[in-house]
Amino acid sequence: MSKNNRRYIIAGNWKMHMTRADAQSLVTELVETLGRETAVRTLVCPPFTALSDVGKILENSNIALGAQNMHAEPSGAFTGEVSAAMLRDLFVTHVIIGHSERRSLFGETDRQVNNKVQAALKSSLKPIMCVGESLQEREADQTLAVIERQMSVGLAKVAKSKAEQLIIAYEPIWAIGTGRAATPAMAQEVHAAIRALLAKQFGDEKAAQIRILYGGSVKPTNAKELFEQEDIDGALVGGASLQAASFIKIAQAAYAMM
Repeated sequence: MSKNNRRYIIAGNWKMHMTRADAQSLVTELVETLGRETAVRTLVCPPFTALSDVGKILENSNIALGAQNMHAEPSGAFTGEVSAAMLRDLFVTHVIIGHSERRSLFGETDRQVNNKVQAALKSSLKPIMCVGESLQEREADQTLAVIERQMSVGLAKVAKSKAEQLIIAYEPIWAIGTGRAATPAMAQEVHAAIRALLAKQFGDEKAAQIRILYGGSVKPTNAKELFEQEDIDGALVGGASLQAASFIKIAQAAYAMM
């Protein structure tokens, strides 16, 4: 499958970093350099407290606004949670779902991920569904089995008509925030397997349109090699997204591929 019809996505996951002032400063720098670019989709996911401020700065730019999590229910007695409608009210267009930190630290299950994916799609939010294996699972040669389980449950009952709205992010847990990135060949092997699973569920044509991002210690120094791989359509960037210069360089590596 050719990646020519898939626009790269470079998404920054700021996690629990950035006060409102810090967020405003960072995103202002990004808009100055990346705000008019259209060849690559750039996206930032601030903490909930900064979504409104960041969103105002992103107005009239080509950088999209994403959230780091959401609840599956539209409303209710869920203290501390945020609904899809609340995100839409802030002009959020994308939402990260099932990040490994949500799974490992907060006990989020594949079934809960599926509920959130379906709720996001119902509210016209583009879900960035994360999948990935632990170091123990990789060393036990269970990587593809883990990915298949996460994909099959996480995307259960998703309509074929909604497939193009999906974004998948492969994040090997052992590479997140550790400085250890999967080699481009290792990442491509899993990305190809993910696309095959998407084809099995949605058909080859739909699978060829879905972007699959790599996440896990993506830096300016390894971005180009990753983006050269056939099934890697961009990056979900953690630590390197907290500095404008490094995030811009990663985005520019994607521009250079166009």
